[in-house]
Amino acid sequence: MTTRTTNDSAPLPGVAARAVPYLPLGLLAGLGAVLAYLWKYPCRFGGAWNGGVGQYTNFCYTDIYPLFWFEKLNEGKVPYIDYPVEYPVGIGGIMEFARRLAGGDGVVFYDVTVILMGIALVVGVLLTAALAGPARRWDALWYAIGPAVILCAYINWDLAAGALALGGLLAWARNRPWLAGVLLALAVATKFYPLMFFGALFLLTVRTAKWVPFLKMVAGAAAAWLLVNVPIMLLNFEGWKKFYAFSSERGADWGGLWFFFQKTQWFGMERPGFLAFLGDAEKLNTMAMAALAVLLLGVAVLALAAPRRPRLMQLCFLALAAFMITNKVWSPQYVLWLVPFAVLARPKWGALAAWQVAECWYFFSIWLYLITQYPDHAGEGIGDDPYFLSVWARALTLVILMALVVRDILRPEHDVIRKGEVDDPSGGVFDHAEDRLVLRRSLLTRGARGARQQPETA
Repeated sequence: MTTRTTNDSAPLPGVAARAVPYLPLGLLAGLGAVLAYLWKYPCRFGGAWNGGVGQYTNFCYTDIYPLFWFEKLNEGKVPYIDYPVEYPVGIGGIMEFARRLAGGDGVVFYDVTVILMGIALVVGVLLTAALAGPARRWDALWYAIGPAVILCAYINWDLAAGALALGGLLAWARNRPWLAGVLLALAVATKFYPLMFFGALFLLTVRTAKWVPFLKMVAGAAAAWLLVNVPIMLLNFEGWKKFYAFSSERGADWGGLWFFFQKTQWFGMERPGFLAFLGDAEKLNTMAMAALAVLLLGVAVLALAAPRRPRLMQLCFLALAAFMITNKVWSPQYVLWLVPFAVLARPKWGALAAWQVAECWYFFSIWLYLITQYPDHAGEGIGDDPYFLSVWARALTLVILMALVVRDILRPEHDVIRKGEVDDPSGGVFDHAEDRLVLRRSLLTRGARGARQQPETA
């Protein structure tokens, strides 16, 4: 008689044991998703979407509901194929999926989309917790039930890109570069901003010379991006390129600092003459690209010259924040892009709370500002000065948060993540990697070598 000493189902209890600590976070993320849905109650159940100014006075506006008609989905049009869509193909795919279930009903289309975005929020929170590691998984609460997240969750389809991007970075952290590339590419095919994370990965690759995983990741990303984009390009290139053409041609829009610069009056004062170029609409694309390039160059120098290699999440946060600050438009839902990376970069509540207060302030300000677009209701809204005050509050609190992350990079003893022997828990192959190139050290070494070669003079 033999005794069985192994259990065929042994892996399941191990997986379950690892999953149990994340269950409360998943439930709280589900609560956040429900609260975000209830916030839209006056629009979803009270009909405020159909009453013009009501969606602003009740602070329940969403792009999802009106785009059901604007993008001709109510007529059964297939995105890109039958009608050009101003979003990348990932969002077009979500639109088509929800359209098929909606049966021509815009409210059902919204509900289906919300279910998908709610799932994306829960997944994104769990991924954030996994990236934070067991010791700091509760930092993901900022993403699960943060006030700005609840207010902005269902304005657009941003949560889907967030889940894909976080999944890609977790795959990288778990040393699965092919999967990381695929998921990051799908994120870029849903919203453009995850492209910034490729730059962060590249900079740390240059510093550590971990080229093989990086190249695998890039190859996986290129293959995945082509796989989802090329078929649409072949079927209807004009419909596919609408997003890229729209992004290039659009002017300064709500929330962006460029929109402020283009106003003729700045807080009741004439715009200074020597700053007039900031309001030049014809040079907007050039200025926005140049400003982003300058900030990203600063991030690159920081990454390569810092005394200790920065953590991946610190660079992801700085690159993404630079992209948002210099963008031509800064919609309220863009806060969803940044929350998980702000938490992973610097999980200290003070600066995070101040930034979140500013984001909530802007959320209410933009809708009150848009009320003034209705002359009969102008008295219910706010004017330029209060609105732009909220714009600058959001920008300045984010800049302060960026400055604190830069300080943590330059003085790693201030980085709460790097206590003890911890290096970069979400860095994957970068974790405890040896520095192969440090910009400052290279310059100093080169300078010292040159000094030794200098002939002595009398």
